Amino acid sequence: MSAAAAAVASSVGKHKLTISNCISSFRSMRKALDPNMKIGFVPTMGALHDGHLSLLKKARTDNDVVIASIFVNPTQFGVGEDLDKYPRQFEKDTAMLSQLGVDHVFAPNVENMYSKNHMMYIDPTGFDDIPEGTSRPGHFRGVATIVAKLFNIVQPSNAYFGQKDAAQCVLIRRLVEDLNMMDLNVVICDTVREKDGLAMSSRNAYLECDERAAAPIIYQSLCSAKDLYQNSNNSDGSSISSQELVDNVKSVIQSEPLVSEIQYISVDNLQTMKPIQEVNREDGAVISLACKVGKVRLIDNIVLEALPNGLAD
Repeated sequence: MSAAAAAVASSVGKHKLTISNCISSFRSMRKALDPNMKIGFVPTMGALHDGHLSLLKKARTDNDVVIASIFVNPTQFGVGEDLDKYPRQFEKDTAMLSQLGVDHVFAPNVENMYSKNHMMYIDPTGFDDIPEGTSRPGHFRGVATIVAKLFNIVQPSNAYFGQKDAAQCVLIRRLVEDLNMMDLNVVICDTVREKDGLAMSSRNAYLECDERAAAPIIYQSLCSAKDLYQNSNNSDGSSISSQELVDNVKSVIQSEPLVSEIQYISVDNLQTMKPIQEVNREDGAVISLACKVGKVRLIDNIVLEALPNGLAD
């Protein structure tokens, strides 16, 4: 646990936190709230770290009531993935949530969210074809379904997500917009990183000491490509080849022998996550990657912001 998270966990009891373990009890609480209140919602799978805490702090600042969910969603895990060993630390998580001033926690079990006769899923067209979807078949179907269910149950005004999961952020924005989901504002917050640049993730706990020391190469590779994007001068000054950026990322990340596999490096449209051949400087893009450090699969991304007048600073 980080120092900030430990400090939160060590000081408990200053805020009354209520916990609902089933949909019916949560809905009773939700109906009792003043309809004029702004409701902030942060969905999590638990094993909270400073990335989650930053979202919760933002929600606390913006809203009258803050609700968090803790639910390890089985439908977004594929065969052979880490569903069974995904870290679970409910008491520690709720202690941190209480100290942060979260008002309510929705923590259902699997049977409550997926009854024995459950049949309906949301299948987001095209997301299985993007690199993260190809690497994890069915993952985005599971994410879209559980997020839609949680939105329906919680009925938030604002929902908060981290940029680290770039494709998920695009998916959720499309979900809300395309399905006309209530009057809901999706807030995407910057990725929170360790001091050495590694994106905070619950799966970082799987890393051995030498693997943890090597893992910052992921962000270093992305920063190298961003520098290339910002500093390159093409003849028309308007675009740079995506392949040039991919090759740059690959050359940096392959310099670390503990990176055992690069699953993908992709340069994608910011609004759709569809791969693009060239990055137009007026539009920008996002570079995403997934790799394994040792046996641990990690993801990260970096946004290439649009450059004024198509020119580097």
